[in-house]
Amino acid sequence: MSLIRRDPFREMMSLRSMMDRLFDDAFFRTRWDWEPESGQLSLDVSESEGEYTVKASIPGINPNDLDITFTGKTLTIKGEYKEEETKEGVQYHVRERRYGSFSRSVTLPTTVESDNIEARYEAGVLTLRLPKTEEVKPKRISVRSIEAPQMIEGRAKDIASKN
Repeated sequence: MSLIRRDPFREMMSLRSMMDRLFDDAFFRTRWDWEPESGQLSLDVSESEGEYTVKASIPGINPNDLDITFTGKTLTIKGEYKEEETKEGVQYHVRERRYGSFSRSVTLPTTVESDNIEARYEAGVLTLRLPKTEEVKPKRISVRSIEAPQMIEGRAKDIASKN
């Protein structure tokens, strides 16, 4: 029979570590945390100067069965994979395809022109283009000089003699 020495300090640190993870996961997720939870729809979200692009791999679904909404700054994609009827006398060896409904929402950091959102479904990939509103697009400001432009005079003969 062996004796195990208790270490209450180590047990308390372990408990504290578990509580820290619990609170971090529950309350302190940032709006940039776009990692999908298990079983959620995976997305690629990219940003350029004038728009956001969202891509989702949704193979085998009818695009008319997708419900895509945009409210405020939140984009939501919903859909459902229909389960195939099981045939009598057929034995499955592997059955990994998922069936059922899915939903994914992403909050964008700036506003977009909701009337000009474009959606395209090609080869199992849903691509959404969300143009940014004019007030959030970067503006290029030209700088004018106050000084009058200087004229440089020269003669064609002077230029030819320098060559």
